[in-house]
Parts: sequence; structure tokens; C-alpha cells
Amino acid sequence: MTRLAFFVLIAITASAADITTARAAAAVVAVNSPLQAPLAPSPSDPFPLWLQELTGQTRWPGETPPYIPMPNIDLSQVPNEIPRRDLGVCQGIERSHCSFDCYRCVAVDDISTCPTLSQTFDDGPSMHTPKLLMELEYKTTFFTQGINVVRYPDIFRQQHMAGHLLATHTWSHAHLPGLSNEDIVAQLQWSIWAMNATAGIVPKYFRPPYGAIDDRVRSISRQFGLVAVFWDRDSYDWRLNDDSKLVEEVVKDIVSWKQESQGGLILEHDSTVKTVNAGINVSRMLGPSQLTVAECINSNWYQNQ
Repeated sequence: MTRLAFFVLIAITASAADITTARAAAAVVAVNSPLQAPLAPSPSDPFPLWLQELTGQTRWPGETPPYIPMPNIDLSQVPNEIPRRDLGVCQGIERSHCSFDCYRCVAVDDISTCPTLSQTFDDGPSMHTPKLLMELEYKTTFFTQGINVVRYPDIFRQQHMAGHLLATHTWSHAHLPGLSNEDIVAQLQWSIWAMNATAGIVPKYFRPPYGAIDDRVRSISRQFGLVAVFWDRDSYDWRLNDDSKLVEEVVKDIVSWKQESQGGLILEHDSTVKTVNAGINVSRMLGPSQLTVAECINSNWYQNQ
């Protein structure tokens, strides 16, 4: 059994003492870290009883989830000499900290490319994801936000039933290097709980928002059994939303990458109608030979597989 499978089982089989401790910790966090307005749970997906007992919460949190201490997450092992930093700020970050967003540093257990040029999609599920699912002729990788998983549980299950690889993109797209250790844990644990409660899966792969990571963040994500995944081909499709990039430019990039015949992981998004339409165009250009991230490295899809 993997460490994270054990982590999920704890949530289901925790003793009364563990539940009491977790509830007390949640109460402290609730006082010190006010949450944003909670999401309304889906009528078909009530907040799980086992998660109520573990966390002391009665519904899914807003964008700032509470930290729930877990016995197999040891924050004393985190290298706290690496400073917290704001988005886009690299001052004080050394190359030895292995920051992908600052220095494109990739750790030995990270994934950043694929032998076959393949799409990946971030930020969903969204109301536009089903259109993409209808058009795809191959299995792809979706890096999902937990907050969107519980907003659109039926779409998330549709992705799973269609056989796509589902991975975590944190709970609410937080810039992890700017968070405390506890808040990094919260972003990961709540995203995992959302995926497990909705489709019964325990993710193995994790893409940090903005590609923002360093060895402090890795030391926490590894304790969850997560493998960090990046990209080496950026479509910049998010710029389609404000018309600062044209679909024709995205297509031009894909043609160039395809001609290079060097493989790669393409960063795309399934969050808006424009990015989904672009993703459909790219999928038709690349065809069904694409791979999921797990297939890129010939490994398991999930930790509870």
C-alpha cells in the first residue's frame, strides 16, 4: 500500500481519538484563517460522512481550505531555509532550490516531457470540458482543481469514465511557493479528497499552478506520493481569452513542434470555450497517437490502481 493510499484510508477508518484531534485542529485553523464563502455542495454529491468526521467540516471549503494535520505528513522534514515568495519573484531563490518557474529546474523524479508530442489540460473541469471530451479520439491527461471537481462532479466522473488520466492541480490554483507549509498541505489534501470522494481515485500526478515549485514544495508533495509534472511546449492558449494570441498562432506552433519530431508535453487548458476550441483543433492535428502522462513514462495511472 502506498503512503497516500494509507492517507486516504485514514480518513475512512480513523479512530475516535484521531477524529477528535483533527476536529480540534480544524477549529483552530477556522479561527486563524477565515475561509471564503463555502461552495454549495452538489445535491447528488453530499459532503462525505467520513470527511465530516475527519475534518469537522460540513461542506467543501472555499478557495482557502483549512489545514488538517495528518499523521503521515511530517512537516519537520520540510527544508524551511527556502524562502516563501510571491508569484513571479525569484529574488533569494538559489539554483540549488530547484525552482522550475525561476530556473526551469527539473528534479530527478519530475516529469517534463514525453517521447510522443501530447496534449495536457489544466484548470478544469469546467462547463466547457464536455465539448472537449466529445471530440477527443485518444486518452489525455487532465490536471484538475479540487474546487472545480466538487463544482462539476458529474463532468469529473464523465472524464474518468471516458478513460482519461486525472491528476491534481491543487485545490484552488494557489501559488504554492508563497504559502506556508500547512497551507501547501491543505491545497493538496483537499484536492485529493475531492477526487477520491467524487470518483474513487487517488491521484499520482500533480502539476503545480504556474509551474511554481521548489524543493520545499516538493518535500511536501512527495509525502503525498505525488509526482510533479511540467511541460516543455507551452501553447499560451490562455492568451486567446483576451485576444492577445490568435488561434492561427497556436496552430503555427503545433505545426512547428510536430515537424521537429522530438515529442513533448503541451500545456493547454479546458477552462474556457476559446481554449477548448483550440484544444480540439490541436487534437485533430496531432491525432490519436498521443499519450497520457502515465503512458509517457510507462507507469501506473493512480496510486490506488
